[in-house]
Amino acid sequence: MLYFDYAASAPPYEDVIRTVSEVMKLHYGNASSIHAYGENAERLLNKSRSVCAEALNVKPDEIIFTSGATESNNLALKGAALRYRSRGRHIITTRTEHASVYESIKFLSEIGYDITYVPVDAMGRVKTEDVLNAICEETILVSLMHVNNETGAVHPVVEIGQALKRKHPKIVFHVDGVQAYGKIPVQLAGSGVDLYSISGHKIRGPKGVGLLYIRSGLELTPLMSGGSQEQGRRAGTENIPLIVGMSKAMRLARERQPELKARLERLQILLLEEISQHPEWVLNSSEEGAPHIVHFSYPGMKAEVMLHTLEQLDIIVSTQSACSSKQAIPSRVLLGMGKSEAIADSGIRISLGDQHTEQDILQLIQAMRQMKERLASFEGWNS
Repeated sequence: MLYFDYAASAPPYEDVIRTVSEVMKLHYGNASSIHAYGENAERLLNKSRSVCAEALNVKPDEIIFTSGATESNNLALKGAALRYRSRGRHIITTRTEHASVYESIKFLSEIGYDITYVPVDAMGRVKTEDVLNAICEETILVSLMHVNNETGAVHPVVEIGQALKRKHPKIVFHVDGVQAYGKIPVQLAGSGVDLYSISGHKIRGPKGVGLLYIRSGLELTPLMSGGSQEQGRRAGTENIPLIVGMSKAMRLARERQPELKARLERLQILLLEEISQHPEWVLNSSEEGAPHIVHFSYPGMKAEVMLHTLEQLDIIVSTQSACSSKQAIPSRVLLGMGKSEAIADSGIRISLGDQHTEQDILQLIQAMRQMKERLASFEGWNS
């Protein structure tokens, strides 16, 4: 089997696996305890926070550890909206966000916040001027993903963040960076970004851990009540083994990012060129997107049928994001890009990682051709 679903979950580094196991075995103290075991755990926690902060070029006390990006996104959006509701109740986002953002925004709408969904173009990108034009006196929060998890489209978040800080410095800017970190350059210092979410298992770290960058001076209403962990912003005993594992993955991902980006771009081009040679297929990604995601549709075919046909050919891909793939409905992201329901119902996402080679891509291409041959007699059955 060849695994091309790194955007859903990437295999952890061997060094990360060993590190997590070692910390679980040797450093099981509670970081809030005042005895030696607790102090040892706290030292590991502080070291991990410093490593993650250095990777993002921010201060250690601007890093809050969570159970993953879903929690980070929920804390960022609900925490900011509730904390600054006295300033206004207007939020700006897009309809192509990850489910953890989209559903959090939906929840805020249901409790009285006004939402503006700015449009994206045919490749899923938002324009800075559209975001700025959507701002009104009541706007308190803007939330955009850095890289789209289905199509790889890259939003100009630094341009937007800097424009917001020049013209509307009190508006909080949240960015979901899950599919960006380790794949494209991420530099938060001077970006205008106030909140940035990252997930451990997307960067070859462990599952069940993530972080939220919170700019100094910004306040959030906590979502969980309890102890004073994480500066009182996220109650609950810190999971030291997973946090240490994530910090190691972040360091490795940053060190390898420039070389990885160049190599993935070469592999991505091979796939884009192959897909463009099949008039029945529709490309939903481009070279201008992140280098690790290629998305295409085969109108008239069900995405699940294509996925399982490729699986029979020893190829693992995905349809929508892992959080949405079991719903068997047209992709909300593609519909938000203005694609037809036939295109939105037949999308396949191929996501690459640092272990893939050109030979792997050639094997994938051969399997895609075989899939097309096997399904040719069914063309249009779902249209």
